[in-house]
Amino acid sequence: MIRVGALTALLALLGTVCVVAGDQRTFPGWEKGGAYDSHYKVSDLDQFKGVVEDITEITPLPGMSKGVGLVVRDEGKDLVTVHLGPQEFVDLRAIGLKKGDKVKIKGVWAEIAGKDVLMASKVKKGETIELKLRLTKDGTPFWTMTPEEAARHLAQE
Repeated sequence: MIRVGALTALLALLGTVCVVAGDQRTFPGWEKGGAYDSHYKVSDLDQFKGVVEDITEITPLPGMSKGVGLVVRDEGKDLVTVHLGPQEFVDLRAIGLKKGDKVKIKGVWAEIAGKDVLMASKVKKGETIELKLRLTKDGTPFWTMTPEEAARHLAQE
């Protein structure tokens, strides 16, 4: 049953990637190598566990299209702002993520618009359900990949 849920989440993510890349849509401000993306430093990779307190709409920098963020209470009871990605790409329904869920988040710490945030590369819910947003090795966002690139990287993991 859990494997079916993980497969469904993976297929939903692949479907989203295919639609986005196939339409050649762009997400202003979310481009690879852009001002926002330049804050993602692989050397600052970190991870933490916590509970989702809120799901928010974000605009990290002026001129960017809207994105999806989380507010997560970590194990030390601190609230952490987590940036996931462009709103048109991130579909939390694919993994059933909601307030109150326990998660493990991997990403990099950055200061954006004067605030400390975690730019997520992966959000894991439970033991088998993951939302992959960026390649861990170099931070390439999945929303900038072609469907073929995304499928190849997802199959490798």
